[in-house]
Parts: sequence; structure tokens; C-alpha cells
Amino acid sequence: MAQMGSVTGQEFSRGATRFAPSPSGEMHLGNARTALFNYLLARQAGERFVLRIEDTDAARTRSEYIEGLLADLRWLGLEWDAGPGREDALGPYCQSQRTAYYTDWLARLEDLGAVYPCFCTALELEASRRAQRAAGRPPRYAGTCRDLSAPQRARKRAQGIAATLRFRVPLGQRIEFTDLVHGPQGFLSDDIGDFVIRRADGSAAFFFCNAVDDASMGVSRVLRGEDHLANTPRQLLVLAALGLPVPSYGHVSLILGPDGAPLSKRHGAVSVREFRERGYRPEALLNYLFRLGHSSSNHALLGLPELAHAFDTGHLGRSSAHYDEQQLRVWQKAAVHQLTPQQTRGWLAALLPEGIAAAAADAFVAAVAPNLVLPQDAAPWVRIVFGGPPALESLDEQVVREAGPGFFAAAARAAAASASDPAAIMAAVRTASGRKGAQLYMPLRLALTGCRHGPELGPLLKALPAGEAERRLARFA
Repeated sequence: MAQMGSVTGQEFSRGATRFAPSPSGEMHLGNARTALFNYLLARQAGERFVLRIEDTDAARTRSEYIEGLLADLRWLGLEWDAGPGREDALGPYCQSQRTAYYTDWLARLEDLGAVYPCFCTALELEASRRAQRAAGRPPRYAGTCRDLSAPQRARKRAQGIAATLRFRVPLGQRIEFTDLVHGPQGFLSDDIGDFVIRRADGSAAFFFCNAVDDASMGVSRVLRGEDHLANTPRQLLVLAALGLPVPSYGHVSLILGPDGAPLSKRHGAVSVREFRERGYRPEALLNYLFRLGHSSSNHALLGLPELAHAFDTGHLGRSSAHYDEQQLRVWQKAAVHQLTPQQTRGWLAALLPEGIAAAAADAFVAAVAPNLVLPQDAAPWVRIVFGGPPALESLDEQVVREAGPGFFAAAARAAAASASDPAAIMAAVRTASGRKGAQLYMPLRLALTGCRHGPELGPLLKALPAGEAERRLARFA
């Protein structure tokens, strides 16, 4: 039998959580939250965080999805202790490379008489389900092939009928476990029905490979979506039949859109890649996901170590969580405001004029950073600061013209004499015009930026190229 690691080894003694995505699409927010919760659970307890790629569905698996998933996890800072690129004695960590292990475990179940071949076609199974629904019974496998004799099975095979392999669910049992989120759970085995653990093409099914991989990789606790809750009794039966260790399972609430429907593309961006490309900070996404279905009294922007310290499975909600991008933007703003000037400059690098000097870039960043949530918020200010004198709307031009040529002549002279010092310009115009408050401030702001609102005028003046403030003010003198 293929060796699957010693259950007394150091890896097992530490315990582990795991994130086990299927690479059939991009990593969406629900996946990312599951990965985060398992990562925090592991870090809090000093356990291993395992990444396993469940790629047995060859028709839907694509290499670019695997590469994107790994990139997303690294961007979020969720580094795994064991998994692709970090193989150890308990790997490999891609299920497509574990066929030999599954074959061995399936053979053991066959030796134990815990499984049997099923020759029912898809059409026959659907007809059986329709009949059960019509009779008011929940649809489950009717056991058609459960008690076939050896000669009957031989005749089916001779006819070329491909067989699945079904697990023989014991009758009259109650399967109980304590869910880390939902508490005590109980299922009647008679309500489950014999389930497929090997498909007709010979590949291992989810119920089986997911369970034996958890056991053989030393996974002691699992947080996953509540849509898997009904899978748990099946997997407990498989593990019990094989005498394998059983993890503690917890099933977290699903993420719904604002309309109460499952979160999807119609609600906007849902993949981690999309948020990254829009300029969201990883720490913002992590802090938002941490509080999406998990309550915490700590309302500060936390790093991963602090998030791990604050994580508590007892604070995971049982009801569905609702996605709200406005709340995500609150965390994004907090994250942006904690960036250093150098980090902000790197964050905005794609928007800054090519070849801009570091000092000019720093001055621009200092001016606009307090008003930014996403990089796109800086785009109009790049045009305003570096794109020449702004055009004015008719009402704004009227405000400027009412201030008069003397107002702007004094402002332009002060700008030239003081290297665009805001205090010097204000003082010179106040003396020359007698204006104050909005009557002093607004004409200057409009002449310099073309906007009534935005970043503070003082830092913007310092961000303008040398001599640009004087030129913009002199237009109206």
C-alpha cells in the first residue's frame, strides 16, 4: 500500500487546518474567507496550515486557475506550511497526483465489504429520483445494486456497463458530531443512501478523497462552507470504516449579496483578482472578510498576527453574511491611510506621469493621499496637477472673474516671490482685496484646480510643477 506518512510523526503531532479549493474558476470572496479562517485557526493554535488542490475534475481544472489561486493567497499573505511548492512527507498536495493512494484505500474498503459496484445508468437514477419525489420521499439511492450476486455483477460487466463504486451505508445508525459553528449535529444513516466514492471513469469522488486526504495529511480541524454540512456524515462513515482519524468540522455561513441572493457577478466584483486589480489593499480585504460572518470587539485595522489572536470560532455566525462593498471601502480607506509615502507612491505608480522625479511624486502623494480610497480616485488629480491649467465651468468662471484682476495679480506676484507658499499667497491676496473666508479661498482654488472640492489647497500648491501656480493665477490678472 502507498505510504501516507506516520500518524506519530511530528507533522501530525502539531495538528493542522487546511484550505482545499477546486481550481475550476478564480478564487472568489467566499473562498478567500474560508482560507483566511483556516489560516487564523492554525496560527492561533501553532498548527500547520495546509493547502491542498482538489483537481480531480479534469474537465473543469485549468492550470491558470491554480496559478491564480496561489498568487491570490500570496498577495493576501496567507502562506501555507505544506502544499504546492512546499511538499513534505504527507504530500503530494494536488489530488491529481494522489491516484495511487486512493486506489489503495478503495481496495481496503473492498476487502472490508464496505463498498459495492453500481451499474445503474444516469437515466435509471433520475427515474428513481422522480419516483421518490412523486411518492413524497426524499430522493436517495434506492439500493438497486446493493445486493447483486457475483454472477449478476459478472453479467453486467460482460455487457460492458461501466460501474461506479458505492459506499455501503450501515442501516439504522445515527451519525453524530459537534460542529465547530453549529454545535451538536445528528443524521440518520437511513436518510443518507449509499453514495458514490469512485466514479465510472475510475476517479475518486469528493466524499472519499476529501475525507481520506484530511486524515492522511494530519488535518485536525476544518472550517468550510455550510453547503458541505450534509457531506460530513458521509465522510465520517468512510473514515470510521477505514479506522482513520476524524477532524473536527465547522461549517461557516455563506456570503450573500445585498439582495439576499448568493454572491455572484451580478453584484459586481467577486474574485480576489478583481479586487487586487482595482487597487484594494490586501489588509483591507482581510480585515473586512474577518468581520464578514465573524464578530469582533476589536475595530482597529489588524495585521495577520493580531487577526489570529482575535479569531474565535465561537464568534462565527450561524446566519448568512451579507456582502457590503461600502464596508469594504471603510477598511480600504483605513489601510490606505496607514501606508508610508513610499508605499503610496508604489500603489499609485501606474497613474503617475512617466519619468516623474521622486520629489515631485512625493509632493503629489502627500497632497492627494488623504482623499484616496482607490487608485482611480487619484486619476483626475494627476490630470489637474500635471496636465496644465484646468478649464472652468461657467459658474466657476464667474466666481473667478468676480474676484477681479487685482486679486489674481497679487496672487501671481506672491506665488512667484514665495515659490508658491500657500500662506504667502493668502496673505498677499487678503491685503490686496480685503477678502476673507470662502471669498478669498474659492477663487484661488478654482483658478488653480478647476474644482470646488478635493485635497487641501496648500499641499496641492506644493505639488504643482515649478512656476505652474503663477501661470494659472496670472491667467486672470
